[in-house]
Amino acid sequence: MTATTTTTEVATDVAHVAEKAGMPQLDFSTFPNQIFWLVVTLLVIYFVLSRIALPRIASVLAMRAGTITNDLAAAAELKNKALASEKAYQDALVQARNEANKIVADAKADMQKDLNKEIAKADADIAARAVESEKSIGEIRAGAADAITQVAKDTAKELIAALGGSADARAITAAVTARLKG
Repeated sequence: MTATTTTTEVATDVAHVAEKAGMPQLDFSTFPNQIFWLVVTLLVIYFVLSRIALPRIASVLAMRAGTITNDLAAAAELKNKALASEKAYQDALVQARNEANKIVADAKADMQKDLNKEIAKADADIAARAVESEKSIGEIRAGAADAITQVAKDTAKELIAALGGSADARAITAAVTARLKG
């Protein structure tokens, strides 16, 4: 049992010593050892970062910057192409409008020329019909005058006969002609 008691005593002594010392990190007797390992750890971290991690990060940043620069250049080039395309479109639109206006003006001129021809043709036709109508009216007037003269002669002859007289055809013709003249 002495061995068990001894182990228990040792454990108790160690616990008392740990209680007296407090936190081991704050024990001044271990500071040089802690500082040494702190420096070693910081140097390892520094070399890992400076030799491996930071060059990789720098290459990724450089690659991103290059990509951004290339994308901006491509965007500027596409913008210039778009502006050139828009200018070409506007020029084509203006040219198409001018051509359409020219076609409309030519069509109007052709239609006016055809209209003038048709108007002249219609005027000539109307004039010819008017001459024919005047000729027909003249013939109708002449025929009407002859018919009136004949009706007047016949009426005068019948009136004289109805009144019981006799008249000669020459006298009736002379009387009707004198009356028609005025």
